[in-house]
Amino acid sequence: MPDTNETSTIHLDVTGLLCPMPVLRARRSLDLMTTGQMLIITASDPASVQDMPAFCKMGGHTLHMARVTDDKYVFEIEKGQSNPELASNVIPIRQAQR
Repeated sequence: MPDTNETSTIHLDVTGLLCPMPVLRARRSLDLMTTGQMLIITASDPASVQDMPAFCKMGGHTLHMARVTDDKYVFEIEKGQSNPELASNVIPIRQAQR
């Protein structure tokens, strides 16, 4: 089990927000964190049950635990290592020629 001491853990409460806001807020928080830090997210949107695992997989983060507590969804995510090569392989949308 990962080290979840308070010095390396960030808590994010996105209760009351609907899709896609919980994932967008999680991404913003993870962007400011260092590799290996833990993000604990509390959400109320049932769609987050599908969205958070997909987001973690696409972003290279590790979802250690997802559980339901008092009608809220809690996710424990470990920030993965940034991969600048992935960003450089993105092909921009072509703009219409004038």
